[in-house]
Amino acid sequence: MVTAALDAWRTRRTPAGQTFTFPLNFTIHHSGDCTLNQKTLTLAVTAALLTASLSAQASGYRFGSQSVSAQGTAESNGAEAADASTIFANPAGLTRLDGTQLVGGVTAVVPHSRFTDTGSQRFTGTSSGGPTHLDSYTPDVVAAPSLYVSKKLDHQWTAGFGLFVPYGSQLDYGNDWSGRYALTNVKLESIDLNPSAGFKLNEQHSFGFGINAQFMKAKLGQGVDVPGSIAALAGTPGALTLLRGVIAAGGNPAALTTVRDGHGSMDGQDWGFGWNVGYLFQLDENTRFGLSYRSSISHKLKGGAMWDFNVTSDPAVNKIIAANSNRADSAVLLNIRTPESVSINGFRQLDARWAVMSDATWTRSSRLANLNIQFPGTTQGDEVILQNWKNTWRFSVGTNYRFNEELTLRGGLAYDQSPVASTTLRHSALPDGDRSQLSFGAKWKLDNNSSVDLAYSYLRFQDVDASYRNTCSPLIRGCTGNGELTQGSWQTHMQLMSVAYNYAF
Repeated sequence: MVTAALDAWRTRRTPAGQTFTFPLNFTIHHSGDCTLNQKTLTLAVTAALLTASLSAQASGYRFGSQSVSAQGTAESNGAEAADASTIFANPAGLTRLDGTQLVGGVTAVVPHSRFTDTGSQRFTGTSSGGPTHLDSYTPDVVAAPSLYVSKKLDHQWTAGFGLFVPYGSQLDYGNDWSGRYALTNVKLESIDLNPSAGFKLNEQHSFGFGINAQFMKAKLGQGVDVPGSIAALAGTPGALTLLRGVIAAGGNPAALTTVRDGHGSMDGQDWGFGWNVGYLFQLDENTRFGLSYRSSISHKLKGGAMWDFNVTSDPAVNKIIAANSNRADSAVLLNIRTPESVSINGFRQLDARWAVMSDATWTRSSRLANLNIQFPGTTQGDEVILQNWKNTWRFSVGTNYRFNEELTLRGGLAYDQSPVASTTLRHSALPDGDRSQLSFGAKWKLDNNSSVDLAYSYLRFQDVDASYRNTCSPLIRGCTGNGELTQGSWQTHMQLMSVAYNYAF
């Protein structure tokens, strides 16, 4: 039986030009010195999502609407200070609000995306298999709340508090898709608490500042290329070593010819803290300009990883593979410093009915280069993910039309750059491209104290291609990764539907 299994195994091909030795811990020596582990790439997916998304005005996985009134103008109204949600766009706008104001809203995001595989591979150079088309890996709908409160303290000072979702993501490609060795599923949740204050120096100059307490939580899953690793060992001393280990454990060596993928899952969470400031200049009673800044936020994502090596029908074989995989349930740690952003905006009341506005936001995404994933308490090497992101701009214009005393209509257009610099740096967790946004909104005044805001946005993402290769592989000591190539194209669009209730007293 041993001979037959070994012969069948040897019919598999070893990648051309590679020579391996196989020590007992299932790690292959190579001139590059690296290891077999999947935890790192799982955390790297988290890093890719977080760093792309934490700047709420940048492209990437920003949630899309932190203010319903702002969404109606495609987020171009930073200098308008329409209600207490100005806390997010520019806290200096608090000085324009009277009395006490409360804004509570909810945004529903309806995404749709389609993936077409164009040649994804294992690290061995063979096809990774799986369906060539996917269009059901996004949720039907995701909703998130927002809440803002402001109170005028005196003729100079106004206090406020904001709660909003700066970013989020939920993808589930399934365990069999062609890019499973990079990612099977991800769920990213966040919330930002933003106490703020505005100070009015005089009729022309107002200032604002805020503190940001940001919570993030991530859950991710990933395939483990056990079949590719077994195939790559064919014809090497490591093959015989593994067979002997299986026999010594009382397992059936033939089970190695039917091995399946393993799977890893992780979760992590963290609080991070930052700050934001704003300035508002009143040129005349109808014209004002705003400038705002949101700082970077440092996060230490801490959690744990769990690994499933139920890869054959033989428990003894599974135990040997798990023991020799150089992977064990453990803690994980990822340090991230998110990019800062600067916004400049303007507002002009043209007449009693019409107003126009605009915004330009710059985000320092180039701060995010290498992502180093660490495994405290283990001897396995870090995984280094090269992002090399570029700085981004977002431009938007909008208008308000006062239809009558009760109804104001809104509209806006925006163009948002993606931080992803090239197809070779586009990960399946962030299949992002430049996006265009068309928005409509309305404010209906119910009585002297209350009103309702509605907003609808359609976002069209540029069709994008990816050819993302993990530069490590299971056969290299000193680093972690699958060595897979995820190659394909994504077509994505998204709808945002929001409603908010406003109360002033």
